Amino acid sequence: MKMEASITAVEQTIGYTFRNKKLLEEALTHASFPEAISYDRLEFVGDAVLGLAISNHLFLTYTSVDQGQLSLLRAANVSTEKLARAAVRYGLHRFVRHNTVSIVDMIREFADAVQREDDCSDVLYGGSVKAPKILADIVESIAAAVYVDVDFDLKKLWVIIRGLLEPIVTLDDLEQRPQPVTMLFEICQKNGKKVDIRQWRNGAKSTANVYVDEELVASASSDQKDIARLEVAKIALHKLEQILPATMMSDSYDGLDCTFEIEAAKQKLYAICGMKKWPKPEYSIERDEGTPQNKIFVTSVLIATPVGRLKMLGDEKSRLKDAQNSAASLMIRALQQGKATYKIRDKSEGLLIEIGERITIHTTHNFF
Repeated sequence: MKMEASITAVEQTIGYTFRNKKLLEEALTHASFPEAISYDRLEFVGDAVLGLAISNHLFLTYTSVDQGQLSLLRAANVSTEKLARAAVRYGLHRFVRHNTVSIVDMIREFADAVQREDDCSDVLYGGSVKAPKILADIVESIAAAVYVDVDFDLKKLWVIIRGLLEPIVTLDDLEQRPQPVTMLFEICQKNGKKVDIRQWRNGAKSTANVYVDEELVASASSDQKDIARLEVAKIALHKLEQILPATMMSDSYDGLDCTFEIEAAKQKLYAICGMKKWPKPEYSIERDEGTPQNKIFVTSVLIATPVGRLKMLGDEKSRLKDAQNSAASLMIRALQQGKATYKIRDKSEGLLIEIGERITIHTTHNFF
């Protein structure tokens, strides 16, 4: 594609018409392309300016969140994985000007893998193929080109470029999707287990093994070292759930108080579903009453198990986040205890099983 056509296409994609078209031409040019200025200098600026723009957004959005959580949120929103997926989602990878065959192969492999996924924006820690840095560089370079073209006005940049970063990774996203490697080490540490991830290169493949108390638990291979490490952690978490079910489950109920609330219950319920390979929990608002100064929320959480859909109703809370945590807490306790009274009656769509007063399972399978 000619550069003029590429510039027009990118302008239409981001919704901004450049006064200085040369800036965008430079932003789309890799260093391997002969006799043209590459995006290296713009990428240097773009890396910093995107970090500052998203920092401002997070600072204003999360007024009571500490520096550590803000740092994690910023990292997730401007990571190579996030930006490379944005490049693919908006088709920016089609306009990179370069002169290296290996780049074509890397971009095609990653783009194909992303397009095969159900939701290319729903992966925080890497998919089956490592994100090529060149794709993240292009997003950063385009952001820098816009920044320079609007006379270094950060507010104008954010208005123009924010769409490329949507959906913005939120605090709830991070709470519900803990990093698998971090989660593996935390679970083993809390259960008095020693975990070790050992990696080596075997030709074109990188292999990673997880050892727990010196016993091999899981193994995975990939062309990329970090992808192999990520995949082996996921496999190990699933294996540990089978090997140590009682210990693993009890770890998820730390933080109980007299009201039966569990600290970070949404995150822990998400982790339980992940280890069991169940779909992620779904939350719904059952009641939303009161004035803005005196709100009452009641939410439910639904999880799909192999035998049916399990739904739990939470307690009344003044904040939506707390109502969701209440529902998740009660769901975890129900899964932990397994002592509730079952009431069974026939339904046209299958069996309806009620556990106590709060929890129901809908299923079309006769599993008794």
